[in-house]
Amino acid sequence: MSPSSARATTEPLAALVAVFAVTLGVSLYAGVLDDAFGTLDDDRNIATPTADAVEQQITSAGIVQPERLSMGLDSMPANYHGNATVTATTGERWSAGREPPNSADTETRTVSVQVEPGSVRPGTLAVRVWR
Repeated sequence: MSPSSARATTEPLAALVAVFAVTLGVSLYAGVLDDAFGTLDDDRNIATPTADAVEQQITSAGIVQPERLSMGLDSMPANYHGNATVTATTGERWSAGREPPNSADTETRTVSVQVEPGSVRPGTLAVRVWR
């Protein structure tokens, strides 16, 4: 066997091994990224962006207006059900939407609530979203 024929056999084999190694490395990297960022739709929490939209709908000058809760439900994503509840530290509670199941995605945040004209108290906004 001449030196040129041995070289002709070794180079394509080395190239195939290199391509296989690069492909395997990229596949493993993509799998790790998918696990790290949880890109599957079923795994994402839809309540957080929905709560942002609901809060924007029911807030005026940074103060939640409980009578606007039903307007906030217009912010629910398509094919989802939702519930928005505002609770003031005075014990008053306002809610709009269907009764949520225990499996609903939930986002709760502290807000300022207008409990009556001219009276604002701390409270919480809880937004629950489910299919």
